[in-house]
Amino acid sequence: MSSDTDLQRLIARLVPEGSRVLDLGCGDGGLLDLLQRERGCSGYGVEIADGNVLACVQRGVDVIQLNLDEGLAMFDDASFDVVLQIDTLQHLRNAEVMLRETARVGRIGIVAFPNFAHWPNRLSIARGRMPVTRRLPYQWYDTPNIRVGTFKDFEALARKNRLRLLDAFGLQGEREVRWLPNARASTAVFKFERDR
Repeated sequence: MSSDTDLQRLIARLVPEGSRVLDLGCGDGGLLDLLQRERGCSGYGVEIADGNVLACVQRGVDVIQLNLDEGLAMFDDASFDVVLQIDTLQHLRNAEVMLRETARVGRIGIVAFPNFAHWPNRLSIARGRMPVTRRLPYQWYDTPNIRVGTFKDFEALARKNRLRLLDAFGLQGEREVRWLPNARASTAVFKFERDR
């Protein structure tokens, strides 16, 4: 992915215009700001870092300071049209619980995360080293990621939690990868809903 802005624009296309959005781990509010300006969306960001909360406020993005590991009990069922977890899942201790909460509070969930099964990562592991790439830019000893996942791992987790995939693809740079995304894409992207 050439930049965070590119990823934001690609994700924004998946969000229906005029949606009420909850952006979990919203960072500086850039994606929610884009959705408000260009897609007529409304909603909230959830962020823990003080500096990012301040950046959201300065952008005019409504933000709630909350540790996602504590859950989303403050939100009612289906209170949002779309719940986003963009580069958030790999930082959470309770990733499966948060995935279920995403499906509970939103009609649609959209998740994106670095795909650890991308072929350059596999090659690095085969050489005996943890990968350091554009999508995984940290050394093993200083990464903020507490877990790594793959495209196939998320598909299995979605099945286990009775989530119906509405769309699933990889991203490599600005290009969608639909053929063999587990090996050919640096980012995994899933759009899903609770299987009713």
